Amino acid sequence: MHQILTLWATPRSTSTAFEWMMRQRGDMECFHEPFGEAWYQGESPLWPRLQKDSVRTPGLTLDSVFLNLKQTASKKPVFTKDFPHYVSTIWTEEFLSHFNHSFLIRNPAKTISSIYKHFPDFVIEELGYIEQRELFNKVYSISNKVPVVIDSDDLLENPYEMIETYCNAVGIPFIEEALSWKPGEREEVSWWDGGSFHENLRNSDGLKPQKRNYVEVNDLPERVKKIYDIVMPHYNELYEHRLTVK
Repeated sequence: MHQILTLWATPRSTSTAFEWMMRQRGDMECFHEPFGEAWYQGESPLWPRLQKDSVRTPGLTLDSVFLNLKQTASKKPVFTKDFPHYVSTIWTEEFLSHFNHSFLIRNPAKTISSIYKHFPDFVIEELGYIEQRELFNKVYSISNKVPVVIDSDDLLENPYEMIETYCNAVGIPFIEEALSWKPGEREEVSWWDGGSFHENLRNSDGLKPQKRNYVEVNDLPERVKKIYDIVMPHYNELYEHRLTVK
């Protein structure tokens, strides 16, 4: 039984680009937010902005997702990318023991401004910052070992060295070729409305160095700025534990 290598991220944190890199490796079965699919559109969805006409998938539950991951991991190495708030109702110690945990964080100003463009009426429960910090602390407490954390800005500024550092930290080989790919469709990561969030990924050809950009929080609506003030301390706590390039 392989432990399931998991990246616990937040929305709009370059996590799908990271996942796409992991898919290029070819040595793992990769899953795209399987718990998220159940959280949003399973038979008993937990999405707080659920509508009467929202997509529902009979038989898809958090438990069925977990069972599928375990069954796959019994046969081959598995990588999955998901968000902590999707599993906060089921993250018992036994549940967590099946995963090799790692975390991808991003400055909330960037995440919130990005998600606001797609979902102007988003609520704090959809961001996952609070749950990400809670999960980090829970894993830390159980293992007595600081979980692996990478920051999106560090990753984008220095992808080669950060991915190599990440691979060493989680115990997998570094495969340089996985950082490059061809532009094209990304059906594997498009269960949500055909992949409207992934235009940049479709047009990309790899993880390449990018300059850090700054987002002005004061340009956002007052409601959104209040959410930023709430989640920023949770981000800062994990930021103190992030991996850095030697």
